[in-house]
Amino acid sequence: MDWQSIEESISRALGIRFAVRSAQPVGGGCINEAVCLEGASRRFFVKLNQAGMEDMFAAEVAGLEAIRETGAIMTPAPVCWGGDQGRSWLVLEFVDLSSPQENTSAVLGEQLAAMHRHTSTTFGFHRDNYIGSSEQPNSPGQDWVSFIADQRIGFQLELARRNGAPGSLFDSGQRLREGISTFFDSYQPAASLLHGDLWGGNWGCTPAGKPVIFDPAVYFGDREADLAMTELFGGFDDRFYQSYRQSWPLDPGYKTRTVLYNLYHILNHYNLFGGGYAVQAQGMMDRLLAEIS
Repeated sequence: MDWQSIEESISRALGIRFAVRSAQPVGGGCINEAVCLEGASRRFFVKLNQAGMEDMFAAEVAGLEAIRETGAIMTPAPVCWGGDQGRSWLVLEFVDLSSPQENTSAVLGEQLAAMHRHTSTTFGFHRDNYIGSSEQPNSPGQDWVSFIADQRIGFQLELARRNGAPGSLFDSGQRLREGISTFFDSYQPAASLLHGDLWGGNWGCTPAGKPVIFDPAVYFGDREADLAMTELFGGFDDRFYQSYRQSWPLDPGYKTRTVLYNLYHILNHYNLFGGGYAVQAQGMMDRLLAEIS
């Protein structure tokens, strides 16, 4: 593979001449190809995608920088991003990962709570970004209920309708949107900085035992949304939750709102992958609608 454009991009970012000496594929997600580039005694983690995907990588950089600015938790430092006629790329510092140590998940819980204490006066973010490869709107506003109803559930429902979801799914979703305020009658969340896509595959551990999070879909929202997703696909143990709750206890209504927040991700999975996610989303809506009626 020709690395000239990426070599030039890295060289401009670092102010030194960088030349690739080795390129090794790295296992990762299903959206991007990942490669470890090495040269000049430096290693970089490089994400590659088709041409024209620079905005997706620019959005990820904005999220990584927002997390890094909190100083609360480790995340890879962006180096540069760009594209040419053949591909788009994002270059990050390379972080060695190893198996979590005994207290790593507890430290992660404490540090995530610290990150969530960084708040905004509005929900959303200064730019739209992506959840997986789906667009994620983040228009700022002060009404969390409207944000969830319109920019999360409503946006995914409209995508699902276009993707051929059953009409019953769309109808149930519309009824749910109208009643979402019920889940916030006695709970007013702060606009916390969120990772946004915090499942078990998006965190790791350095050889020194330090937790690190990556692949964010950052916005300011209810911290419960981050906690809810940690329960969706596993990868977090009891020590993580105990540590988080000790640092910042959760409201008693969290369990019910967990279903609401994870509905967004299940709808997104339907829109990305189809299959049985529509049935799962319908079941979640039925449970939430039962709470409203």
